[in-house]
Amino acid sequence: MKIKSPFWYNQRFRNTAIQCLIILFVATLIYFLAYNLRQNLQARGIASGFSFLNQTSGFNIIMHLIDFSERSTYLRAFWVGLINTLMVSAFSIVLATVIGGGIGLISISRNKIWSKCAVAYVEVIRNIPLLLQLLFWYFVVLRSAPYPTEAISLANVVFITNRGLYLPSFEFTGMGAVFISLSLLFLLTIAFTRRFFSKNVVRLGISFFIGMGMIGVALLPLHIPYLGRFNFEGGIVLIPEFMALVIALSLYTAAYIATIVRMGILSISRGQTEAGLALGLSTWQILKHILLPQALKVILPSLCNQYLNLTKNSSLAAAVAYPDLVSVFAGTVLNQTGQAVEIIAITMAVYLVISLTISFFMMLYEKRLKWSIQ
Repeated sequence: MKIKSPFWYNQRFRNTAIQCLIILFVATLIYFLAYNLRQNLQARGIASGFSFLNQTSGFNIIMHLIDFSERSTYLRAFWVGLINTLMVSAFSIVLATVIGGGIGLISISRNKIWSKCAVAYVEVIRNIPLLLQLLFWYFVVLRSAPYPTEAISLANVVFITNRGLYLPSFEFTGMGAVFISLSLLFLLTIAFTRRFFSKNVVRLGISFFIGMGMIGVALLPLHIPYLGRFNFEGGIVLIPEFMALVIALSLYTAAYIATIVRMGILSISRGQTEAGLALGLSTWQILKHILLPQALKVILPSLCNQYLNLTKNSSLAAAVAYPDLVSVFAGTVLNQTGQAVEIIAITMAVYLVISLTISFFMMLYEKRLKWSIQ
């Protein structure tokens, strides 16, 4: 006859009990902290809640892609800061990927001069703090540009001043807008239905609709900046704060991406390169068809980490007064309202969501890459 042991000797029961106790302890700790926080706020007469978001801000923001004025609410200021953060992160990610990938490929070049220069770039940039690089580009380089009256002109179309980079702008109206919209629509259609057509048909369609979009751009009204009474008017302007942040983030992150790309390619057996040469493939063909598809499996996880670091490092924008989420919402709005708990919680949640979103899309791309290789 088999004797049953007491249930508390069961391993599954003990594991479940320990987990429940840990969850109970964490929940109790959170409740205690929240209760203590609420009591302290009430004792000091500090309001709590999120109703402050609907109050009038009373300040302006130098760079905003959506309408904003002193009469706008704090919630509107939050959206302005978030959009500015996403914009600077997106621009920096693209530039860092291009620069880092190029430097990574140069570092494994057979040309000793080019490879040594690439290695020197990586070693120098990685060992200088990002904040110092940001301050260098802002105060030493961009703020040293000439005044608007002495602006550096490039073909009388682009103007460089200490107040920003002035570029021509297009007005999205008329037949040009129709052509561009149709070309984008058809390109998206091709992207989702290309499996049903041959490669030649897909290439022909892409070429045709890209050409259609270029014709649309040529038909758009062009506004060229011109010098007004005190500053340039017309066109679009990239403020020095934005440019300094993009340059610093891109160059700094590119140094790490270059190392990742270099290590990813070197992780592939040299015998595969020799086999490609024996087949008569060029260096570019070997890189494109043999090395990169395999190296990407090694590169992508580390590349995702660099994208996350870049996005979080964009919070250094406050050092050069760029109106990002931290500077506007966790800075100006926090100082005016005193709602520290709510504002910091929202800011942390936003960065968490952005990081998880980047990780999610990189994971999808990695899975798609594995399926395509198989």
